[in-house]
Amino acid sequence: MNAPATSPTRTAPGSLPLIGHGLQLARTPLPFISSLREHGPVVRIRIGPTPAYVVTDPALTRKVLVTDAAHYAKGGKIIDALRVFFGDGLATIADGDAHLRNRRLMQPMFNKSHIAGRGDAMIEQVAAMVGAWSEARPRDVYEDMNEVTLAAFLVALFGADLPEHLEGEFTALMPEIMKGTIRQTILPPWVTRLPLPANRAHAQRVARLRALIDQAIDHRASRVAGSPSGAEAVSDAITASGTEAAADAETAPDTAGCPHAAAPEEQTGLFDTLLTAEDPLTRQQLQDEAITLLTGAIETTGTTLAWTLYEISRHPQIERRLREELATVCGDRPLRYGDLEHLPYARRVLQEAIRKYGPAWLVTRTATRDIDLGGHLVPRGADVVWSPYLHQHDPDVFADPDAFDPDRWTPENVSATRGSFLAFGDGRRKCIGENFAWAELQIILATILRTWQSFELTSPAPRPQAVVTVKPDRLTMEFRRKAAPTQPTSESPSQAVIVPEAGPDTRPTPSGS
Repeated sequence: MNAPATSPTRTAPGSLPLIGHGLQLARTPLPFISSLREHGPVVRIRIGPTPAYVVTDPALTRKVLVTDAAHYAKGGKIIDALRVFFGDGLATIADGDAHLRNRRLMQPMFNKSHIAGRGDAMIEQVAAMVGAWSEARPRDVYEDMNEVTLAAFLVALFGADLPEHLEGEFTALMPEIMKGTIRQTILPPWVTRLPLPANRAHAQRVARLRALIDQAIDHRASRVAGSPSGAEAVSDAITASGTEAAADAETAPDTAGCPHAAAPEEQTGLFDTLLTAEDPLTRQQLQDEAITLLTGAIETTGTTLAWTLYEISRHPQIERRLREELATVCGDRPLRYGDLEHLPYARRVLQEAIRKYGPAWLVTRTATRDIDLGGHLVPRGADVVWSPYLHQHDPDVFADPDAFDPDRWTPENVSATRGSFLAFGDGRRKCIGENFAWAELQIILATILRTWQSFELTSPAPRPQAVVTVKPDRLTMEFRRKAAPTQPTSESPSQAVIVPEAGPDTRPTPSGS
């Protein structure tokens, strides 16, 4: 039995009638969430009339995610809103047997060796897209990064031979769908159910996305099965469920039993793991998982890369070190997947971008019973909020947290930050795609640096907007194949220039864009 709660839980100042702290969350979310640290390890806020408990102590967040995870279910207002779009994908499905089964089924997709088998195809796709950019013209970096990450992930997910029209429609649809999804997480639920033009358009786009995913699944199933009769067997398996689906899958040719059984020259897809499972998912479940994976691959990875390029453009010494590392590893030849493990500084730069900008800033759980959290009573059914952004800007852990310093992540420094870097979550709901995310981030960053010898900011310094992720409000750059002339400097090549960031303007627009 838990000891009785003894510490009073403070309510954050500034709550207003009816809307609670909603105005602060809408207008200045990042300063507001960061300010809660001053009011204790657990702070009560109000989202509308509903109380929520924000955990500001990383040790208590670990209890929520790991030690006492059984008492904090995946849920809360944000998760409930995302579930409308994601369905019961791995990121939103409720805790229990279904989640455990699906996670175990999908885990092999994200093993390092499995990802390595798709690495070269991803590099080729990214190099083709990045190399086709127009030179010396301002480009929307956030949109570019989302487009490149989506294309790379489609290659990894469905294979390198996805029909061109499918890839084109995915690329066109996903940005608008993400805007609509963000809009639905911000607005009250009753507004999103009204027959408004924006709501109808969003529903139509989601329906079209599911139809495209169906076509991609069918295309992949036919490639895995290797013959018309085999394709039919796999198709039967993915539209059924339970033991009948497993029995149907067993009637497919032997090549369907292993995604690596295809001819060596054929690039397979991560999704083959699901299509050839002994206990396969239903068609609806496959759609839900594909949407979850695609959205996670775009929104978080694209955001991180956009901020990374911005920070590199501000810090010439960081850019120099990155280019020197790449030149040492690759020489004059193209990037290879095996090079990634030999680029530790590039990984540190990316990790610092993830730390500084989230990318997630607000995550929720639901208390399944009355529970004592660090001496604070959290009632059953209450939303429990934790913030990677808040923990990753804790000045007691990260000195000068608004500065961009990749050397925080050297082996001798990283142990001091353990427990406070929570961008991928922790515990049984930790992001299953972490290994893939690191690979994709490094591939895209390295390819941009190898393709373009210089790039510079052409818009005002971007301001962080906290919506679902912490995204730049506007970020444009020009890329050039020849390096720009450099001014003489007395700084050591190994010394990064650390420039504090200006205060963020985090007001989301009504459309969430």
